[in-house]
Amino acid sequence: MPEFYEPSPDREQGPTLAKKRPYVHPPETKENLPWSELVTLDLSEFTKPGGKQRLAQQLSHAVHHVGFFYVKNFGLTQEQIDRQLTIAQNLFYLPFEEKQKYSVDYARGDYNGYRWGGYRADGSQAESNLGHNIEAFNIPKFTPEFEGKYAYPALLERHMAEIEVFSKHLHQHIVQPLMILFAILLELPDELHLANLHSYDRLAEDHYRYMKYQRRTPEEHAAATEGLQVQGHTDLGSLTLLFRQPVAGLQILGDDNQWRYVRPAPDTVTVNIADTLSLLTGGFFKSSVHRVVAPPRDQWAYDRMGLLYFARPHNDTVLRPLLEISPTLQRNKSILKNGFDRDITMAEFTVAKQRMQLNPHLYENKRDGQGDVELIAGFKDQRYK
Repeated sequence: MPEFYEPSPDREQGPTLAKKRPYVHPPETKENLPWSELVTLDLSEFTKPGGKQRLAQQLSHAVHHVGFFYVKNFGLTQEQIDRQLTIAQNLFYLPFEEKQKYSVDYARGDYNGYRWGGYRADGSQAESNLGHNIEAFNIPKFTPEFEGKYAYPALLERHMAEIEVFSKHLHQHIVQPLMILFAILLELPDELHLANLHSYDRLAEDHYRYMKYQRRTPEEHAAATEGLQVQGHTDLGSLTLLFRQPVAGLQILGDDNQWRYVRPAPDTVTVNIADTLSLLTGGFFKSSVHRVVAPPRDQWAYDRMGLLYFARPHNDTVLRPLLEISPTLQRNKSILKNGFDRDITMAEFTVAKQRMQLNPHLYENKRDGQGDVELIAGFKDQRYK
């Protein structure tokens, strides 16, 4: 697998990021919250003799029962991470009218560009205030298919070279090693099988995201629906990488049906398994249900800034369980399930789920008595609080 340390040769190197609004990490909460106990993988072990096998075994419980874990020693410095957080902070300080010029294509389910939680495809505002304080900007992979397809604010254009290096590093040094560990857990004859389905140079809808949860006033917190900022959901790709930031709010739903907080562990990236890996393993890998709630009161004065990377397999990947080549799945086939009632590609699934995520109001009257709605070929999106 190639290394990614340099930007594309035709991409300009912009001036150094202005330090007018450098990102400053908020203080940790002092409240006693119910934290989840998650395993931490040390990726520096990956290349050591027997390291891959040891790391895979450390993951065996997490992939099947939890769907969340941490990784550390992934090859980025805190200075590099803080520069990205500073870019994010300055991006979201831009006037709303400027950011709105780069809005996502809601009707087509295209996630790349700017998104504000209160906006709907028809230009109106959503009735609920759920998500109104959330902004996001998605940047696709740096491959020829996306070159020149999207416009960006001048701030991002000036720093696109380092954004490219950063996002490629995440794919190469976190996503790819994890795919090899998953293949070992599944006992696939080729440990590169899943990594090859997620190669960087093939067409896929991976994207890098800047995200901001704007702090709310006490009155806005009081009016919020049950303290929720993002309703319970599963992600549609293979993996989601989330960089540590100190404002608590991310929760995962455990096997006991209880919500617990994900601790912002120092020097780690939080990883969660998403729908695609669950579909490829017949549900043996758990697509984790998670949500975001209001932060503890002692963190109400702070914005929650996020850096995320969403990894997905190639668009032409057929999302059927790897039962024929996985001894692990064969031994557990009595508990496996098919996600669809016909063959569906990743591209089809991506469009179906993203349309629902971008336009949830269009699906409300289609939900059944349990709050579920069919997206495509028998696959249902479940509603969680």
